[in-house]
Amino acid sequence: MSQLSLSWLGLGQLAASPWHLLLLAGAAWLLARILTWSYRLHDICCRLRCFPQPPRRNWFWGHLGLIQSSEEGLLYTQDLASTYGDVCCWWVGPWNAVIRIFHPTCIKPVLFAPAAIAPKDMVFYSFLKPWLGDGLLLSAGDKWGSHRRMLTPAFHFNILKPYVKIFNGSVNVMHAKWKRLVSEGSNHLDMFEHISLMTLDSLQKCVFSFDSNCQEKPSEYIAAILELSALVAKRHQQILLHTDFLYYLTPDGQRFRRACRLVHNFTDAVIQERRRTLPDQGVDDFLEAKAKTKTLDFIDVLLLTKDEDGKQLSDEDIRAEADTFMFEGHDTTASGLSWVLYNLAKHPEYQERCRQEVQELLRDREPQEIEWDDLAQLPFLTMCIKESLRLHPSVTVISRCCSQDIVLPDGRVIPKGVTCLISIFGTHHNPSVWPDPQVYNPFRFDPENIKERSPLAFIPFSAGPRNCIGQTFALTEMKVVLALTLLRFRVLPGEEEPRRKPELILRAEGGLWLRVEPLSAVPR
Repeated sequence: MSQLSLSWLGLGQLAASPWHLLLLAGAAWLLARILTWSYRLHDICCRLRCFPQPPRRNWFWGHLGLIQSSEEGLLYTQDLASTYGDVCCWWVGPWNAVIRIFHPTCIKPVLFAPAAIAPKDMVFYSFLKPWLGDGLLLSAGDKWGSHRRMLTPAFHFNILKPYVKIFNGSVNVMHAKWKRLVSEGSNHLDMFEHISLMTLDSLQKCVFSFDSNCQEKPSEYIAAILELSALVAKRHQQILLHTDFLYYLTPDGQRFRRACRLVHNFTDAVIQERRRTLPDQGVDDFLEAKAKTKTLDFIDVLLLTKDEDGKQLSDEDIRAEADTFMFEGHDTTASGLSWVLYNLAKHPEYQERCRQEVQELLRDREPQEIEWDDLAQLPFLTMCIKESLRLHPSVTVISRCCSQDIVLPDGRVIPKGVTCLISIFGTHHNPSVWPDPQVYNPFRFDPENIKERSPLAFIPFSAGPRNCIGQTFALTEMKVVLALTLLRFRVLPGEEEPRRKPELILRAEGGLWLRVEPLSAVPR
């Protein structure tokens, strides 16, 4: 047997067995990987020196834990935006770099980069995958581009117009419940609880043409969606349970699986029923029947849509998009509506001006409902909604992972492989972008005042190629609900100042409690 000289290691002559050679090859490969990783980390560290860094906790933890999902975390984010102005470098542990962005000029190169260059960072979004599948929120590449084009007609104003009647009906149910509660002596209400049920009620009707009466009685499907949202937010805070294997061994993981099955079974049943209806009626008869009811729901649009090659969406794709719309559509809108009611409760002068605008619009109209053409006739109410979304954006941060170097306007480069956190909250509270950012001032959105402002200074629905496809739907619902609420109720601050809590969406710890007082009939 040949001899391998290891005298240079002081080990003399050893037989060069295949195992020794394999061991040496493995050690060499491992050493090469470590050296490559070390060089890359050193290179990234050198290239990131042009970005300012807040003081770290220590060399090992970096900045990890300095920003919590709490009121204090949001205040710290405001301080970062105020101190650093546009960007800062953030270390998660000793080697994971994150660039936090707070300014429109630095946001643009990231959000407007092609989706392949700055895709979504999937560390957090992966928790939603078993529930939402490959819907628009989680898909990437060609599949995302194809589905985005196919789904765009679902949010055309001709499709959205009939939904206004649904919004009116759902808010009427909520208001009837509020009046009943007030008559029983309970005028101190958690806005998130009531408005979340109302938005889910509307969504079930718009997506599935299904009325579960969930605002008045328990619904398994609605309860499952609320449970899934809460479980995902909870898991995000539990780092040890980020691994799927460990998570699904826990009671929460098993609850998550059960809720997923319930939601998927409901959506699948609706899809199968519509599939059976289409062949019997044919597409033309189906559309004619739908035209008589004046409502084409989201499932209908998904079943009928085709790509450039005439290919339709699979049942699995339709389920993913419907579940995604239910998830994204209820929490974000409920958060936006809850916070705008809070802001108007704190500023009764703006609340009264909104109310007068609605009263004037609906004068001598019976029944007093908002119609599609009314939405453009509520300029001050719209300004109040936008200023509330600036001060309390439903989604506080979005993430992108750079698959290529991204050059900022000042010449600094975000290296490939680094995660970018676009801080919507930080940008909206940046004093170099918004003077007196903590002040609620709807006149910031007066047409004369927005002319010189970057469109990326206000991004509650993100921006660029992956912006929120349902933003017109959301704003339409918010206008209808807010207009009718202010027409029928006076909203007053609660007993305690809420503490903001950013999770999947911006909530308030323990709920957002406000007092409501029914108003007398509107003067004719």
